[in-house]
Amino acid sequence: METSSVSKLLIWFFTVLLVSSKLIRCSITYDKKAILINGQRRILISGSIHYPRSTPEMWEDLIKKAKDGGLDVIDTYVFWNAHEPSPGNYNFEGRYDLVRFIKTVQNMGLYVHLRIGPYVCAEWNFGGFPVWLKYVPGISFRTDNEPFKSAMQGFTQKIVQMMKNEKLFASQGGPIILSQIENEYGPESKALGAAGHAYINWAAKMAVGLDTGVPWVMCKEDDAPDPVINACNGFYCDAFSPNKPYKPSLWTEAWSGWFTEFGGTIHQRPVQDLAFAVARFIQKGGSYINYYMYHGGTNFGRTAGGPFITTSYDYDAPIDEYGLIRQPKYGHLKELHRAIKLCEQALVSSDPTVTSLGTYQEAHVFSSRQGSCAAFLSNYHTKSAARVMFNNKHYNLPPWSISILPDCRKVVFNTAMVGVKTSHIQMLPTNSKMFSWETYDEDISSLGESSRITAPGLLEQMNVTRDTSDYLWYTTSVDISPSESFLRGGQKPTLNVDSAGHALHVFINGQFLGSAFGTRENNGFTFTGPVNLHAGTNHIALVSIAVGLPNVGLHYETWKTGILGVLLHGLDQGKKDLTWQKWSYQVGLKGEAMNLVSPDGASSVEWIRGSLAIHSQQSMTWYKAYFDAPGGAEPLALDMRSMGKGQVWINGQSLGRYWMAYAKGDCGTCSYSGTFRPPKCQSGCGQPTQTWYHVPRSWLKPRQNFLVVFEELGGDASKISLVRRSVL
Repeated sequence: METSSVSKLLIWFFTVLLVSSKLIRCSITYDKKAILINGQRRILISGSIHYPRSTPEMWEDLIKKAKDGGLDVIDTYVFWNAHEPSPGNYNFEGRYDLVRFIKTVQNMGLYVHLRIGPYVCAEWNFGGFPVWLKYVPGISFRTDNEPFKSAMQGFTQKIVQMMKNEKLFASQGGPIILSQIENEYGPESKALGAAGHAYINWAAKMAVGLDTGVPWVMCKEDDAPDPVINACNGFYCDAFSPNKPYKPSLWTEAWSGWFTEFGGTIHQRPVQDLAFAVARFIQKGGSYINYYMYHGGTNFGRTAGGPFITTSYDYDAPIDEYGLIRQPKYGHLKELHRAIKLCEQALVSSDPTVTSLGTYQEAHVFSSRQGSCAAFLSNYHTKSAARVMFNNKHYNLPPWSISILPDCRKVVFNTAMVGVKTSHIQMLPTNSKMFSWETYDEDISSLGESSRITAPGLLEQMNVTRDTSDYLWYTTSVDISPSESFLRGGQKPTLNVDSAGHALHVFINGQFLGSAFGTRENNGFTFTGPVNLHAGTNHIALVSIAVGLPNVGLHYETWKTGILGVLLHGLDQGKKDLTWQKWSYQVGLKGEAMNLVSPDGASSVEWIRGSLAIHSQQSMTWYKAYFDAPGGAEPLALDMRSMGKGQVWINGQSLGRYWMAYAKGDCGTCSYSGTFRPPKCQSGCGQPTQTWYHVPRSWLKPRQNFLVVFEELGGDASKISLVRRSVL
């Protein structure tokens, strides 16, 4: 009894100690050198991990790997459209459990930079704004507009209050040491002039007034008003200076790679150049650097923006899309972080003394009053190594590199000298086979008969769908006289369809005629093709497809999507303009309306079991099958190379959009030296941009996992396979 009481007392004591240790309030301030935590200047290394782009079951492992990689801070945006899908209805469950994510970071002993925005860009659908926001009367995004400011303030207050209620700001004993309001507003500010300036001043005042007890940041916004800190985003930020001499130099986005778009190549940033960029920033007096991304993850569902952004958001980050360490990027940066931290005392105690060591060579030396000394020896030449003299010693510097000397004598790290082995990743077969394949054809013949929307002329797509689906059907009919010349062996008429984007499939009298697609650089396009028409009434069905809504650009909420004009050429009377005749509209697919992606919905229709080969070239077809989860713990993916374009679900959860769009680009040699830009280091030319689609293991059951595929163009579903991602 006594032993039990003592044990209980000890458990109580240590529980109180643990809880109180997590609730020790921190003072977070700043001066010209750094962010100060409890009065101590800190060099802080941060990495972006976006909670909705992975699963809660992955978070702890991702954050542990980030900590092991030398990070102090986890950075994330807050995704308004994920959290408030309709006005006043909030979602903070599953992948959107922001509080759980931040507490996971806290439990791992790291800090958080919470970038509330709420505009995020991030190659995320509609830049993070909910689509319903576009339809608030009188609204204009991201300017001195009362309806927008009211909505933005409401959501920002909601998030801040949620964090306060959970005591997650550092001033309350939590991990959040920085928050960001707005995001990359500089270009908009310049374009909007006085209205932009008024808006940014309002946003800063509103944020500071929320009294979080931690500093606020604005990135890519040179006019950030006090006390908000302006920060830099880019591939390099060594030329950046804050807008006031009493603010520190913060690099909120050091781009570790680049995003991919369907039909584009994979962009890879050599780690030697990324390390060089970071060292350049630190040697200039920078004290906070955040890798965007440290783990990119996956654009599950229809969250990818752009348009045309891939489902994979791998970003060539140190931790890959699946949560595996990417070498040598991860390991080389870990060594860089260790070297920088060895210099921390000198870095935060003094400004650098810069000495020329040659035409392209410099020394940046930091010396503290306490006697610590750190030196950064740089060689900016892109081709030639250099031998320099520093402190009466010779040092060899490879091209485009910096050596770090934490004691001003011994080199502990050079950005160009990689000692970490490259990890080789393979996608290998699993023992899981797809079984019980069945098909269901999307009904095209009855389009227009049950349509509840008819209008003269062509409606803008988003105004009709409100982004509840990627798909919008436009249907009409055209009467052809029996006397038309083409019916007696003449040349077929030609159909022209002008679209603002993003993709289009054309059906004439229920038969698939063809498709056309835009690109991220040019969303709009024109479909042109000969059509088989008969005497009498002919039915035209056009399905316009969104491939992610835009996420960046001045007032992108006003940009159009969908069909703009339809012309029929080659009739005896010349051309017939169908644009302004009566059109009927159907939002989404019949299969979506019947919820075929869930087992209950799927059981409501008659599926056809038979040879998939018969359906291999059939457009607008649903497929379903079952599979058992493979053993082991390796990450999984679906190999979709046998398919065309569509969407895929497992157990009712959407893996995202797939598209076997072949990459066009210039996949030549790649040198780490010289200024990096995305076209510099490309791979994957002539291959589908994305073949594998991440299947989180936490979404699977041991048996009878339900796979549903919607195929727009035609493909061989029997060749879809589950593969495992293995590091060799």
